[in-house]
Amino acid sequence: QVELVYFQSNHEGELVEAVQRFGASAEAILLNPGAFTHTSIALADAVASISKPVYEVHLSNVFARQDFRKHSYISPKAKAMLSGFGMQGYALALQAFLNESELRG
Repeated sequence: QVELVYFQSNHEGELVEAVQRFGASAEAILLNPGAFTHTSIALADAVASISKPVYEVHLSNVFARQDFRKHSYISPKAKAMLSGFGMQGYALALQAFLNESELRG
């Protein structure tokens, strides 16, 4: 049985606080950091500060876009990164987490 909680914001500080808040109670976080991927050390620090796995999800293939989008401050701290699968990326990240959880028992 899985319960999903959705949170969206265009404000960096709100995203940082959400990662910290959900990182204390959730089993995992599926995070689409948008443009903050390439700019936010604060969001990367929030991801690094929690022990729960974070799956970085991008709707578009960031590696097929501008050069500056090829760098992520989040990826080195994330469990995995999915890019270019559109909305299906969220389902794939969730399935990966559930498969791993099932293997751990």
